[in-house]
Amino acid sequence: MARVLYITANPKTEMESFSLSIAKEFLGAYQQVKPNDEIMHLDLYKMDIPYIDADVLNSWSKLRQGIPFEELSNNEQTKVSRINELTDQFANTDKYVFVTPMWNLSVPPKMKAYIDVICIAGKTFKYTEQGSVGLLTNKKAVHIQARGGIYSESPMKELEFGDRFVKAICNFMGITDIESIIAEGMAQMPQEAGNIKTKAIDYAKEVAIRFAQ
Repeated sequence: MARVLYITANPKTEMESFSLSIAKEFLGAYQQVKPNDEIMHLDLYKMDIPYIDADVLNSWSKLRQGIPFEELSNNEQTKVSRINELTDQFANTDKYVFVTPMWNLSVPPKMKAYIDVICIAGKTFKYTEQGSVGLLTNKKAVHIQARGGIYSESPMKELEFGDRFVKAICNFMGITDIESIIAEGMAQMPQEAGNIKTKAIDYAKEVAIRFAQ
């Protein structure tokens, strides 16, 4: 039985969101193949995700100096404990499903904040003389993204940083088996939105079967 993190970053409902509604179909297809896998939903817009701020940076500095955790301020203890909890949960999972809309050419801020707190040296990657090395090998990921415009073709292709960012972060942490499910052009071609969504759902179901293997 595998553990799957289903990570969504969208304040909209499934009825309002292309990415969430496509992801729902993906998850349903996956569960048909792997009904006993443990799926944990992280709705990032309903979660406490610490930002990497002065409290966090100061606490990390103190801990490196050998100052006991108990001597950190209450705010520092709370934030560091939460970061450790989120990072450990991510590191101890087998598969990941990231679900995002494209916002301003990238991912929503909640997804960026989440990624910041799971990229922790010694837990999801390590430094070596040859550079950083990911620690999360033999794992799988899928990124489901909805884009209002067309960004899979030049010249807009060079401006797409959301899917590329998620893939780069996964590779950085050692997750090299990652596929993308992209629905794009719904705002640019509203008359085709329904067809675009249908094609994305069909493809999502295909990917779900591979993801289940």
